[in-house]
Amino acid sequence: MSTAHTDTFARDHLPPADQQPEFLFELPELQFPAQLNCATELLDQPIAQGRGDRVCIRAPGVTWTWRDLQDRADRIAHVLVQDMGVVAGNRVLLRAQNNPMLAACWFGVIKTGAIAVATMPLLRAKELKAIIDIGRVTHALCDAALADELQQASSSLQLRLFNSSANDSLEAAMQRHDAPFGNVDTAADDTCLLAFTSGTTGVPKATMHFHRDVIAACRCWPPHVLRPTADDVFIGSPPLAFTFGLGGLLLFPMSVGASTVLLEKATPPHLLDGIRDYGATVLFTAPTSYRALAAHGDALRATRLRKCVSAGESLPASTRALWKDATGIELIDGIGATELLHIFISADEAHARPGATGVAVPGYRAEVVDDEGRPVPTGTVGQLRVKGPTGCRYLNDARQQNYVKHGWNYTGDAYRRDADGYFHYHARTDDMIISAGYNIASPEVEEALMQHPAVAECGVIGAADAERGQIVKAYVVLQRGHDGNDAMAKTLQDFVKQTIAPYKYPRAVVFIDKLPRTATGKLQRFKLHDNA
Repeated sequence: MSTAHTDTFARDHLPPADQQPEFLFELPELQFPAQLNCATELLDQPIAQGRGDRVCIRAPGVTWTWRDLQDRADRIAHVLVQDMGVVAGNRVLLRAQNNPMLAACWFGVIKTGAIAVATMPLLRAKELKAIIDIGRVTHALCDAALADELQQASSSLQLRLFNSSANDSLEAAMQRHDAPFGNVDTAADDTCLLAFTSGTTGVPKATMHFHRDVIAACRCWPPHVLRPTADDVFIGSPPLAFTFGLGGLLLFPMSVGASTVLLEKATPPHLLDGIRDYGATVLFTAPTSYRALAAHGDALRATRLRKCVSAGESLPASTRALWKDATGIELIDGIGATELLHIFISADEAHARPGATGVAVPGYRAEVVDDEGRPVPTGTVGQLRVKGPTGCRYLNDARQQNYVKHGWNYTGDAYRRDADGYFHYHARTDDMIISAGYNIASPEVEEALMQHPAVAECGVIGAADAERGQIVKAYVVLQRGHDGNDAMAKTLQDFVKQTIAPYKYPRAVVFIDKLPRTATGKLQRFKLHDNA
């Protein structure tokens, strides 16, 4: 294909062809032209087709139409190219809480043919430096409220701050550019974003996604499972720096002409207020948020909310039941991966089953296999592998060979597939505890503990044991009013024995004030192992 990239760093550091997955473009809507810019597809073409005056983005005190977003993205693109010297293929770091200017910056970067490198707001200087070094980042657009850590991470970046009234702010520079921006004619297989893994296993990896990947993600799960309409209003908690958030709160609503609500603070109380105040109809958040929000079922039933998506971590059957009982809405579960951009196994409301993630999303294939890559019998736990129109391309990282084997993406999840083709999550493959010959999945024990009313949160790992090889060890955060003592530990152990097979009970229980989680809310089990 004809690339527009002048800076060829990304293309030069793609994994070797024989280490990349096989890509499937079997659906008619996945036939892409050689040249494709996803900003043209998602923003400019819809405006040319008459969508310009519809509301696109809302936030506290802000309402932007599609044309408002385009105007700001065009101005930002001009600043990047004319004032900051950005050329196609440069990496541009983006740093902000979820807000309209971050969305405009993302589109501005994509329009220039540069590569967006969005970063989690909670990252510190050390973590930001690692991203800058891995991605050879040269430019940055950062919310003034989050500038300190970035400036500590690097003094060499070409940097503009936004949401600022300073004379040298991005907004001040934008005022000098009012002409439309002609989007760079990028190739469909030019990299447009580097998404960094969220760190549940330690050192982050940069995943490379093409312009065609962004559009492919919009054409698989949303129309076939979520099925939103142009009148929907999206809202949620995942950061736009997390591909779950980028898709659910920006790409997917725009792909159908809907609007989105961007909240800098998206705790359960903020989400509850936002759903009511903005008339939100589609919610994206994690299971822990749904558990908290379920206490407000009556208030939620009085809103326009109609579709709720859970991803980012496994959905306990108890949380699904709690939410359905509280709101009358069946959760849409899904598993995705930063490596594959978004959700590839899911089920809509009508076909959801307790305890099952779902089936392969149209456009994708999924299998459960043994260590040699052979499909296992129905009902047998094995490794999940997936292929489709998106897939893993790590930037210059030897771990590519661990994720991609024989053309398949190995997600690192242990699953079983039932006779109806539904996939049931068991654990991360490195979260499987083997104790005295028994295979025990950490999330299964966590699910049992979570059913006890005294438990607010918990994390379960395997701890080394001379007699049994490993034992189940639980780290438990208690609800207020409960004491973490020996009596409570025994109560929880007995409760687990009564809830699931007795051999799965936690032989060690540690009470802690807070679980280690990533900025996206995922449990960092490796940190629990560090304390074991």
